[in-house]
Amino acid sequence: MAVAGPIGPGDAPQLCDRVRAAQESACGGEVICDVSGLTSSDFTTVDALARMQLTARRAGGRIRLRDPSPKLALLIQLAGLADALGADGSGGQALGDAEQREPPLAEVQEAVESGDPAV
Repeated sequence: MAVAGPIGPGDAPQLCDRVRAAQESACGGEVICDVSGLTSSDFTTVDALARMQLTARRAGGRIRLRDPSPKLALLIQLAGLADALGADGSGGQALGDAEQREPPLAEVQEAVESGDPAV
């Protein structure tokens, strides 16, 4: 299923209908959504993709995103949906596993001086 152009606030219901139709024609399961044709990446787009995923899961399947732009992948990560929305259709994580991300910059350790008053 290809998703192209900008996604507006009112486009989510039609996109969810397309997911349902794709699942019915594929006998359920996974629907690959090619998002390389999206011309804008914003939280309206992420919201529509999350609604599409919810629609697919309610029908016993899921969607996987193919070829998201770096900006869209970042917005998905910032929205906390990286685990819910795959990005390449191969079953792998779109944005990398936790082991692949950079380690934290520094550990914060707090020391208590014996003469410090209680707060």
